[in-house]
Amino acid sequence: MNNEQEVQQPFGGARRAAGYVEAPTTRADVEDVVSPAPTEPPVAEVVPISGAGETTEQPELQGDALVYTPGDDLSVVTTDDRPTVATEGLRGVLSKLGIRMAPGIEERARLQAEESLRRDEQTIRQATWTRAQGVLIANRKGGTGKTPTAIGVGGVLAAVRGGSVAIMEVSDDRGGLSFRAEGSPKLGMGELVRDVDKIRSAGQLAGYTAPQTSFAAVIGSVGNRPPLTGEDVEAVSRVIDEYYGIRVMDSGNQPSSSAFQAAVATADALVVPVFNSADSVLEAIDLLDLLRSSGAHAAQLAENAVIIRITDGRPEYPQIVERLDRLITGARVREVHAVPFDQHIAERGQITLDKLSPAARRAFTAATAAVVRSLQAVAN
Repeated sequence: MNNEQEVQQPFGGARRAAGYVEAPTTRADVEDVVSPAPTEPPVAEVVPISGAGETTEQPELQGDALVYTPGDDLSVVTTDDRPTVATEGLRGVLSKLGIRMAPGIEERARLQAEESLRRDEQTIRQATWTRAQGVLIANRKGGTGKTPTAIGVGGVLAAVRGGSVAIMEVSDDRGGLSFRAEGSPKLGMGELVRDVDKIRSAGQLAGYTAPQTSFAAVIGSVGNRPPLTGEDVEAVSRVIDEYYGIRVMDSGNQPSSSAFQAAVATADALVVPVFNSADSVLEAIDLLDLLRSSGAHAAQLAENAVIIRITDGRPEYPQIVERLDRLITGARVREVHAVPFDQHIAERGQITLDKLSPAARRAFTAATAAVVRSLQAVAN
């Protein structure tokens, strides 16, 4: 063999990579690549998703050498700045090999959603008041998701706080709360109105409820009953407030009725569910205007109201949705939250909170946190 010829050796790619020196774009890039990984585990905190200019490109392998391009994100966890280390995809593989990478866009989005959920649950769990609180679910239009919203909001409150939440029917005539809630109770709202003056303990009151897997207690109608009056709603509310920390009221469609007016008078927060349809949104806005014109307590409920936009699976046309966006923005409520389509709710049967899709559960949790903020804003 000619001595001037290069001798072929095994692992030629490794030999070539050993001579490779990257031209860093910043000092941080140099430190990221050459600094050894910290020996102690990082503190998990979410790296915010940046906007324009963030690349989705990943480092690529050429032969045996790992080649980086100037657009690659080479963030490495340090003791001073500890973003979450990537655990998924190529970035996760590199992190396990010692090149500790920040999460990519998809992983960051997931972590951000998990962090938002954690904070919403913390808001719900840690809120306190010096008396029982009432939440009214209302819209003048029927069939706009009031009952699923009452079960969803009440269920999240109970699940996160560990119970002490009653969901009660306050519609003039028998509503669908008992049908949409879990269980088949023998006693309900009609019987409780009849016996309300005899309730002396939590055990007695529990006999008129349908316990839910969310730890909420539902008080609906189990059969035909006389129309509720304002006095009925006030009397039952007083008893429930003796034994439950939060009372969620599933209302009817007649704001002029005494039962509805009593529900308004005993409420501390207002939730207005709507579908993405003109009639649903317009009736909701009419209700808010009516409450504002009533002044005092009713007007305060409207100003601090939370609108929950529910996608029910019907066709939604962009032009109509855009128009509804403007109407809802002009409604001047505290917060607006959207709940995506959920097949379990759309089945129109009994609703179990744990059977909601993860996206719908998260959305209801975010909306419920908004309700808690509304309660805290007017707490007394």
